[in-house]
Amino acid sequence: MPITLTVPEGLLSPEAEARTFSELTRALLKINGLDGNSFMEPNVVGTLNVLPKGHVFSGGKPAAAAFVELKLPTIALATPEAKHAFTEAATTILERAAEGRLSRDRIWTNVVYADDGSWGIGGRAYSNSELVDAIQHAAR
Repeated sequence: MPITLTVPEGLLSPEAEARTFSELTRALLKINGLDGNSFMEPNVVGTLNVLPKGHVFSGGKPAAAAFVELKLPTIALATPEAKHAFTEAATTILERAAEGRLSRDRIWTNVVYADDGSWGIGGRAYSNSELVDAIQHAAR
């Protein structure tokens, strides 16, 4: 389940970058009730895009801002409560990591859902029901 975090240079220290990504991963797993699941943990992947100052925008102007995008199967963060919980967790994680260089109103999150049957892991396309089966099997 890819997480894409985009920030401008200097917003997060190198130590905070790695810690932030780890915390976002843990939040996603926890909210979905998948902490410690041996199938899901290694499949929460992602990228950190650190762009040059002046290449991140809000209102058409360069800004200190952070963007978190999740690409998930439709079974993840499916309820409004789960989406709200992840948005709140991600915002808190980034605000804390930026150590005063970022305000909450400059942190955006969004979720993009993959079509059922198009989730590829290790060269195999999983349907939602196959993902659930793999997750449940790993929990045994």
